[in-house]
Amino acid sequence: MKLSTKGRYGVRMLLDLALHQGEGQRTLKEVSEAQNISQKYMSRLLPKLVRAGFVKSARGVDGGYQLCKDPAEITFLQIVEIMEGPICLTPCVKDTNCPRFDLCPATDIWKRISNSMREVLANVTLQDVVNSAKAGCARETPLPQP
Repeated sequence: MKLSTKGRYGVRMLLDLALHQGEGQRTLKEVSEAQNISQKYMSRLLPKLVRAGFVKSARGVDGGYQLCKDPAEITFLQIVEIMEGPICLTPCVKDTNCPRFDLCPATDIWKRISNSMREVLANVTLQDVVNSAKAGCARETPLPQP
């Protein structure tokens, strides 16, 4: 499985807002420049994060974006699934209508892999990564133990 730019950029945009939380609104341009993501592409992704209740936006001269949830309450799983849809290694993991569902010996393995990915992503919050970044460990984020 490979995350698309939607999932990766969604994480990067929220991390940027989390890193600057308490500093006021961040403009689209500020986040775009800091994260090296085009403003045009960001403007197509941000509405999903706003609808999900993670980001609030304000228009006007002093407008911009900021988190409206505590970064400790936002998991990577939530972000990725908002941007990408449900994480599922193969369609048969969630679709029991597959004609081979009861016959395929690999189905259980695909389920275990999908569940493992979901578990790891569910146990990492924006705050975990912010804490690591502020401690100078941005390249090797220690994962919380379940």
